Amino acid sequence: MKKTPQISVARKAAFKILMAVERGQSHSDDLLRDQAVNVLSAPDRNLTTALVLGVLRWQIQLDHQIHALLKRPNAKLDSEILIALRMGAFQLLHLNRIPARAAIDESVELAKQAGHRFASGMVNAVLRKVRVPSEPFSEETPAALALSQAHPTWLVERWASFYGFETARAICRHGQAQPALTVRIASAEVVEELAQAGIQLGAGELLTAARTVLSGDVTATAAFREGRVRLQDEGSQLVAEIAASIGGDHGQGANSILDACAAPGGKTLILAERNPAARIVACESREARFAQLQKRLAGYNDRIECRLADATALNEDGVFDRALADVPCSGTGTLGRNPEIRHRLRPEDLPRQAERQRAILSAALRAVRVGGQAVYSTCSLEPEENEQVIAAVLRQSANTRVVSLESRMDALVEEGVLTSPGAAKLRGSLTPEGALRLMPGAFRTDGFFIALMERTA
Repeated sequence: MKKTPQISVARKAAFKILMAVERGQSHSDDLLRDQAVNVLSAPDRNLTTALVLGVLRWQIQLDHQIHALLKRPNAKLDSEILIALRMGAFQLLHLNRIPARAAIDESVELAKQAGHRFASGMVNAVLRKVRVPSEPFSEETPAALALSQAHPTWLVERWASFYGFETARAICRHGQAQPALTVRIASAEVVEELAQAGIQLGAGELLTAARTVLSGDVTATAAFREGRVRLQDEGSQLVAEIAASIGGDHGQGANSILDACAAPGGKTLILAERNPAARIVACESREARFAQLQKRLAGYNDRIECRLADATALNEDGVFDRALADVPCSGTGTLGRNPEIRHRLRPEDLPRQAERQRAILSAALRAVRVGGQAVYSTCSLEPEENEQVIAAVLRQSANTRVVSLESRMDALVEEGVLTSPGAAKLRGSLTPEGALRLMPGAFRTDGFFIALMERTA
């Protein structure tokens, strides 16, 4: 009797996560941090992560290759079958250390155990035909680039139109790579502590408090558990550093700061660290994320007030010295970290997002005093969510102006927050209006847009 193949715990976990993402039940980032993954051994956890993120990153190209091998290329496949095929094809095409037999046999068994025993023969037949193409995919046009780098054609066409073809190519390639693992450290002593724990760190690209993890598991250290080192993209840190020091009074600090969209709280912590005497109000409108925010900021209860509140409904006028409006957005600057966004986002989503973004920024500007300033930021590359939001708010309010971030960079260098080489790199990313646009591929960061605005009356 032929022995039934055993499915590894890593492949079972990856299949379950990919099914949840396919059904829109959750995000890959949340599921990969779930207890069900955390209890796995380090090798199984690493394989689970590689399978989930790899399949999601390459899904568009994988589907193109899979459907070409079907007897009926336009056939609609059940989700369980399609994910088993994607997982098998990804391993065969991108993970050269995985034996082909294991990739195929376990994908077939996944299909069987998902209730598709009759279709498992088709899974086996298709995967045995999967081959690395003899010629690389063309990248001569936006549509060809989109298939080659497994991005939606409509997004790549937009980026090529807005930023040029080579920048679009850099964005796509960044979206297919594992993002740099960056941490924020509390002090030089923490660096030494991590070194003794076997964690090798590289210098940050932009900020003195940022480090890139080169090797070792920083999440297994006491410093991480105790919050003395935090995982945070360097672009995200930069947003908070700019908001923490606007007005040029970094030494004295602000008396009151509004964080309009605070969860998960990483930027709020930087605001608190850089302004030790400030009262901070951190708002979050979604209950689950609010609970996470409260937990993360529990050590600052005397200084940070967490509010379960929609920022657009704040009934406070002229109360705060500063505000940060890091608004919910499409997230197209984070496709390497959150690859499923490319499969969910539609062109019509952008104007819907922009309407809420304008409302949040307007509320943040009302909340600051005359002469107070607000930072507006997104992790989006789309003009509808960035420059067009700023322009719309300026049209609606004659009492608002944009402040160039160029002088802020000089101040941050003087304050020891921003490195001189980092400031030099960032100057090349200033828009004509004085905002910052961090493009994926230009830095070791996600894509960000950062603008500074001031209430004038």
